[in-house]
Amino acid sequence: MITVKKMNFGYGKKRQLFSDLDMHLEGGNIYGLLGKNGAGKTTFLKIISGLRYPSNGVVNVLGVNPAERKPSFYNKLCFIPENLYVPPISASLYLSLYSPFYPDFNSKKFEKYSKDFELDLEAGKLNEMSHGQKKKFLLAFGMATQASVLILDEPTNGLDIPSKSVFRRLVAGLADEKRVIIISTHQVRDVENLIDPIVVLENGKIIFNQSVESLLSKVSFTHTKKLPEGINEIYHEKVMGGYMVCAEGSGLFNDTDLDFEFLFNTIVNNKEKIQKIFGGNSNGKK
Repeated sequence: MITVKKMNFGYGKKRQLFSDLDMHLEGGNIYGLLGKNGAGKTTFLKIISGLRYPSNGVVNVLGVNPAERKPSFYNKLCFIPENLYVPPISASLYLSLYSPFYPDFNSKKFEKYSKDFELDLEAGKLNEMSHGQKKKFLLAFGMATQASVLILDEPTNGLDIPSKSVFRRLVAGLADEKRVIIISTHQVRDVENLIDPIVVLENGKIIFNQSVESLLSKVSFTHTKKLPEGINEIYHEKVMGGYMVCAEGSGLFNDTDLDFEFLFNTIVNNKEKIQKIFGGNSNGKK
């Protein structure tokens, strides 16, 4: 559904961010786009949304070049940015103005999502809402568009703990072979057990693009009191109660839960080892 080939992008001549970037994102998945601040996550999302223009290369989303900015493309894509903007109008007016742009918008689903988020849609104008309420309103709207491409940039920022749980449940229910969902976040623990595959960006490069199944077929993770012996260790961290350990090989330990924050640290601190283990597939190429 989304293909990027040999794509280059920079902010002026001196700051090249992406060089010959390749990526392929398929329908039916909820991709987690992870990376440190400044890694290029938001810029990448803007490029595939047609809000930034690469200097060269191929960007194809739903069979269209986003840079052409055709209305027929945008009514199939919904991008909820980290920096929110809502106009000074009521929720009902917002819906009457913006929902017709999306031909598959489902009003009943919007009402359900709003109820699940405990939104008060009669409480004045949208711009008078708290940041968390604005975020929940736009998330409910975005999910109700039923867009083929749903892009969420830092969606859990501003949400309280119960709302984060609701968010995970609702987004999980959106997974569909005809839809691709991309969640960009540095709040990795907020989206554990939701994102799969996992894509890691660093310094404008894709250093990892794998499904959880593929990951666990080649490496194992554990939380242990003592560092285990006789294993091919990739990385470990000292944590409360012992150590988090990643080692090469499948099924080495009895642990079943995957700590995504530790996984991210493992990848960014051991790029060479990870790329060697996964070979050409460390960046999602087949």
